[in-house]
Amino acid sequence: MASCSWAENILQLLRKMNNFYLPGSCRSSCFRFEIEGAHVGWIPPHVASLLARYPDVFSPPHQGAVTLCHGLDSYEKRSEAVSHVLQALRQEPSLTCLKGWRDEVRGAPVLVLIYCSFGVAGSQPHSDTSGRTSCSGESLLYETVNYIIGFSKRQFSCFCFILFSSYTYEDEEGVFPESQFVFDLELPLEFKPIIGDGEVQEFYLLPIDKVKELLATDDFKPNSAMVVLDFLIRHSYIDPDTEPYYQDFVTGLHQIL
Repeated sequence: MASCSWAENILQLLRKMNNFYLPGSCRSSCFRFEIEGAHVGWIPPHVASLLARYPDVFSPPHQGAVTLCHGLDSYEKRSEAVSHVLQALRQEPSLTCLKGWRDEVRGAPVLVLIYCSFGVAGSQPHSDTSGRTSCSGESLLYETVNYIIGFSKRQFSCFCFILFSSYTYEDEEGVFPESQFVFDLELPLEFKPIIGDGEVQEFYLLPIDKVKELLATDDFKPNSAMVVLDFLIRHSYIDPDTEPYYQDFVTGLHQIL
């Protein structure tokens, strides 16, 4: 694969995952969603017009922002009020993102809500695995990761938080600001993952060059590809001295809301 072609495919991935920041997106017409002065998401204009039906919950747009009413001055009040609105809006044909909502919520210090309706930043854990390490730390994600891959407690104790990757994209269902919390775990060469969730079909052990090649194809889920790209950069498999788009790669992995 030609280096130029590979880099162009990676840039295309980054543009796709950050298309909210590109010319022609809905960003210029969106309202900031603010709670107690904190910018927590984006509200498209068609959603803002629906929220106007609930003046006891949402204040009218002002200076480019939609806020919650002043009377909703606690975590519990905000969460309950917004939940009632979302349950009602489930019947709106234009809000297709709520059709697949299974009543799961996103936790935040200010309220709990379903993030796709309001473009509220969501977060997901991702892990990169390779050789062996001696790091220590609390196994906060053990149950989740063990469910998918089948780690032992001892192996999981070496899970290290590295950083997070952030980006914002839009599609027909809404605006999606996301942050991927990235953990590294080095494993012994003899380690064999076990399918634990019934969703993974197969695991592969591939050389880095093959991983890099696949990264520029559609074989990776886009958000997973972002995490793998970050891994390649952090471990110097992508060299700033030889990759002309290196800075574009780094910038695309760390966009702010």
